[in-house]
Amino acid sequence: VGRGVHIAPLQPANCGFDVGWSEHFRTKFAGHPVKSVAIIVRSEAGAESWHPGEFVITETGVEGGVIYAVSSYLRDEILAKGVATLRLDLAPDRDVPRLTHDLARPRGKRTMATHLQRQAHIEGVKAGLLREVVSKEDFADPARLAAAIKSLPLRLVAARPLEEAISTAGGVPFDALDKRLMIRSLPGLFCAGE
Repeated sequence: VGRGVHIAPLQPANCGFDVGWSEHFRTKFAGHPVKSVAIIVRSEAGAESWHPGEFVITETGVEGGVIYAVSSYLRDEILAKGVATLRLDLAPDRDVPRLTHDLARPRGKRTMATHLQRQAHIEGVKAGLLREVVSKEDFADPARLAAAIKSLPLRLVAARPLEEAISTAGGVPFDALDKRLMIRSLPGLFCAGE
């Protein structure tokens, strides 16, 4: 900055996010991996992108592979709106009509947990996520429950601190550099980094 080069503030990239779990969910599922899911993010223009993978439930929220893949988008949305919503597909190998059909089967004396496991292959942390987000009324309706399984809204309230990030965004902007990564305003001085 003192030599006339603009420096963008550092921000977390490839980072986790805070959700604000209930005490019950946090106590029971912190540290559990959520496998074979997809994350759906929606751009400002309304376009959706689908990212298959897995992540981990943390004491404060979520982190891991597929979360890191969309972390810059989520961070920017939180900065712009104060909150970001990603959507989880908890059953990426099944479509809504099939899930609705299977969940509509009579459960008899079986518990809802057993019914979810048998009919939708949803158990453990995935079932916990549903209970954390979905209303009792939606649980009672097979079509609404199937829709929630395929697009569970997860509200992210903050990116984890810079100190916890795997990598950062910010620093010397690309437009201040030439194609060899030399700072245009300081010939002979080059930038390196991720």
